[in-house]
Amino acid sequence: QVQLVESGGGLVQAGGSLRLSCAASGPSASSYAMGWFFQAPGKEREFVAAISWSGGNTYYADSVKGRFTISRDNAKNTVYLQMNSLKPEDTAVYYCAAVLAGKPRAKDEYDFWGQGIQVTVSS
Repeated sequence: QVQLVESGGGLVQAGGSLRLSCAASGPSASSYAMGWFFQAPGKEREFVAAISWSGGNTYYADSVKGRFTISRDNAKNTVYLQMNSLKPEDTAVYYCAAVLAGKPRAKDEYDFWGQGIQVTVSS
């Protein structure tokens, strides 16, 4: 069992930045690929970004490419999502998730999920 705890969310103006963190704990937590997803009210959970267990491969949704950066520090068992040039449409609950093996963009393949954290971007 891997436990995931997100932090760093909040309210920011359009054009601003936030950095989300996801602390992982549990057996072999650093062996998992990690992903970020977001869910706006009334909408399905969508893929944002993912990173392989080594950090050598990263994946992004087209809507965030060039604005968001995913990274990880396996010594701290923490994954980060640096979000720049934020837009009102980025407003959502952001979830961190862990997958041992599977397609990094597919939410149904993830094994563990955090509780989620609110990000609100005002115009």
